[in-house]
Order: sequence, then C-alpha cells, then structure tokens
Amino acid sequence: MFKSLFKKKQPNDQDPMLVPLKGKVVDLETVPDPVFAQKMMGDGFAIDPADDTILSPVDGEVITIFPTKHAISLKSNKGREILIHVGLETVQLNGDGFTPLVMDGQKIKKRQELMKVDFEAIKPRVPSILTPVIFTNLDENEKVVVEGENMFIKNL
Repeated sequence: MFKSLFKKKQPNDQDPMLVPLKGKVVDLETVPDPVFAQKMMGDGFAIDPADDTILSPVDGEVITIFPTKHAISLKSNKGREILIHVGLETVQLNGDGFTPLVMDGQKIKKRQELMKVDFEAIKPRVPSILTPVIFTNLDENEKVVVEGENMFIKNL
C-alpha cells in the first residue's frame, strides 16, 4: 500500500512513442554517414526498413516535409522534435520514390500514415536505405530507448 505513495511518478514524456517504420532497429553509430553516426543532429536510432509506410510516432504536427520529400520533421504535442530521414543521400532523388500523405502544418495522430516510400526503387540508387529517426531537441542528460515497437526518452 505505501509503496505506491513513495514510488517516483514517471513524467508524461515517458509515454511510449511509436517506432515510425517496421524493420530492424540499429544503433545510430552504425549508420554510414558521420552526421548521423556522430549524433550531430541529435540522438536516436536507425531502421533497416521492412515496410514501405512511415507512420507518425506521436500526436502532434508536421513541421516540414522537405522539398525533395526524403525527410519529414514533426513536433509532438509534448514538444519533442523528431526528424525522420529516409535513407542516405536520398536528397539527390528529388522526390522520386517518395509519396507524402500529409502536408506541412497538418495536425497528426499517432499511427497515422505520413509517407509511402518505394524502397525497392530507391535502394539501387543510394548508398543505404537505413532510415535515421532523430530527436533534435533532447537535453544532454536524455537518451532515446527503443523497446519493441515503442520508443521512450529516458534520463541518464
């Protein structure tokens, strides 16, 4: 009975967010691009995709779909900024193989489809289809942890 009184309550930010793409999760440090591997843009992970649909990990808003459609940035209702960068050096494809399903400024719900990607078409044209998922506004003492299909922000 008293255990629950003294148990540290988790902040709302500990609510699970959805991993936005089905596939194998890999450490960001293994991504063959120094900008991501050295976490210059923030902490996160990458996904070796096994599906063609990128889903919203959170309730929030689409901040930007890049003009070349290779990346999308989101802001959760809790203020987390998330960049989903599909593949490496995909900017050179000028949108070929990417079909956005949302627009800049659009309100989104967790699990909502954001984009379709023809990975089979883009795979031979880029160095990698590993898809970094980056949190661009974490505090220095925070880290992204993936557990199954969920991701969390944890304090170090």
